[in-house]
Formats: sequence, C-alpha cells, structure tokens
Amino acid sequence: MNNITQNLANCTTLVIKVGSSLVTAEGRGIDQNALDNWATQIAAVQKMGKRIILVSSGAIAEGVKRLGWAKRPTAVNELQAAAAVGQMGIAQAYEHAFAPHNIITAQILLTHDDLRNRTRYLNARSTLQTLLDKGIVPIINENDTVTTDEIKLGDNDTLGALVTNLIDADALLILTDQRGLYDSDPRKNPNAQFISQISAAHPELENMAGGAGSNVGTGGMYTKVLAAKRAALSGASTVVASGHEEKVIMRLLQGESIGTLFTSEFSRVNARKQWLLGHIQISGSIVIDEGAEQALLNKHSSLLPIGCIAVHGHFQRGELITVLNSKNQEIARGLSNYSSSEAQKILKTPTHKINDKLGYAHEDELIHRDNLALQH
Repeated sequence: MNNITQNLANCTTLVIKVGSSLVTAEGRGIDQNALDNWATQIAAVQKMGKRIILVSSGAIAEGVKRLGWAKRPTAVNELQAAAAVGQMGIAQAYEHAFAPHNIITAQILLTHDDLRNRTRYLNARSTLQTLLDKGIVPIINENDTVTTDEIKLGDNDTLGALVTNLIDADALLILTDQRGLYDSDPRKNPNAQFISQISAAHPELENMAGGAGSNVGTGGMYTKVLAAKRAALSGASTVVASGHEEKVIMRLLQGESIGTLFTSEFSRVNARKQWLLGHIQISGSIVIDEGAEQALLNKHSSLLPIGCIAVHGHFQRGELITVLNSKNQEIARGLSNYSSSEAQKILKTPTHKINDKLGYAHEDELIHRDNLALQH
C-alpha cells in the first residue's frame, strides 16, 4: 500500500476542491454531468463512513453566462454582481445533483474575515461540524458578492486549505484540469518528470510550480502548492489530481495512486496542539475542580461547565483562555465557546441547564476537546 493509499483510503474527513474550469466546462456554463458524477461518487464514499466538504469555484463564470456578457468583467462591482447571479445557479445545480441520493446540501459563503475573526472562526467550525455530523454535504465558496481586494482569500485553492485547517480534515483533494505536479513546466520541457509524491515542506516546491512571479506556473500549480503547504500546517496531506479522470474520487479513496501527493511533516494532533499552545496572547482563564481535571488529563474529555468553579479576566467567544486547576496551575488552554460573562453564569451548571441560565446554548461544552491542548 503506497502513501497516497494510506493518506486517502484511511481518512475520515476530506475536503474536495473543484476548479472553475471543471464546474463550468471551461466557462461555457455549469457542467451538470460533471456535478452529477461527483455527487454519485460522494454518495458512495459517504456510505464508506467518510465525511465530505466541497469547495466549489464557478460562481462568477456561471453569472457571466447567465447575464449574457461576452467576457468576464474587470470592474469589482460587476464581478460581484456576476457572483451573486452565479451563486444561485451553482447552488441549484449541486442540489439537483445530490437529490437522487437523498443527500441534503448546504451553501456556505466565506470571507477572509470569517476565518481571521476568532468568534466567526468558531461559529464557522461549529456549523460545519454540525452539518457533517448530520450527513449533509456543505458546498463552500468565497463570498465574491461582498469581498474586496483587502479581504479576498485570493483563490479557492487557498480557501480549500483554510477550510481543511478549520475543521481538522485528514486530507485536501484538489481536482483540476492538470495531472499533477512536474519538476518543471511540461509545456516547455519535454523531459519534465511527473512527481507522484513530495513533502509539502520541500524547499524547491514553489520553483517547480512556476515561482511566485508566475500567473500560471506548470498548469496553474503555484496556488495549489501554496494550498498544500498551508494544509500541511494542520497535519493534512494534499492530493492534486485531474478532475477528468474517471471516478477519480472513488478510485483515490479505494487506494489507487492518482495525481501528486503532498505530505505533511506534522501529525494532526501535534499540529493542532502546537497551534493552540503557540499563542502568546491569552484573554483569560477558567478554574476547574478536581473531577474536571481528572476527566481532562485521563480521558481527554471536553471541558463542561459543571466542572468549572471560577472565571478570571474578560474574554469573548472564540478567544484563547487557560484552564487552571484548583491549585492555580495551568493544565491546558483552548478556545472558549462562551464569553467570560456567559461562563460566569453557567459555572457548575449541567449541560442541559445551560439554556435555562442563558436563554440559549452555543455548545454543550465550554471548551470542546478538539479546541483544547493539554500542557504535558
């Protein structure tokens, strides 16, 4: 079994990014047959126990077609108008594709601000996890209708990597119109060698993909390489493969070697822990009782309000806080699901009573175990 097999066949949560050229048949309009094909494959892999998120391009291209414009505009307001029109078509097309499989889809539009702001970050993560837990396939795109150059994510390859980091996915699959990565541009060098596997931390990776000054690189590989490097920070591997390959999703998840695998140097758990423990700015702290301490240390549980006995400092939902034991020793840190004022009100409160105390409940946990790093 090769490493591509190990990385994809064994994954539980997979982010699949499909490029605009695949979604819209090179800009001619939504390719419903392609979407139907992906839906059929995703339905099959869901039955294998996999959780799938789709990051889909194509809204602007579809909007341009629907509006009857001869070419893609350059003015920001016209691009945003095209995106608004095109999103309707993209959403309808995916809903139509998944309906025969009795799979519900959900549309999520994100901006850089959504992933930079800690409260929005946590809200987006919670929403995606809830959708996945219910067997729903989220269809994600950048919110081109409101983005500007200052907040634009840049491309959906980057968005795919950010979503991979956001939900701690095992792997990112980028489907494109190219086979994968070569050691040089195959259009210019007939002796260019195809690379089936490489570390996302390889020092020559960006040069192989065309370098920072290239808009195209070797088949548009530059942004995909950057995405692989970003996804690797949370321990996820990335595979770049041709979306024109027959049943490419199924074949990859069944263990066939297709495309280029970019491996991560980090384990997912260690990468997440390092990210949390590496934050310098701490907004406050929670003091817990001995029972909660034992649950965290021995069972790696989430932190529930019932085990919390005091709140220090002022913090908002989504901010990083420390967890102190009854001796005032830091034993962990994590992202709080509640603000300091909310946490104060639900100290020593059973989960089912949170709504009674606040009138609502963000989550059952004060800090979910996925957002908690122990200090040992």
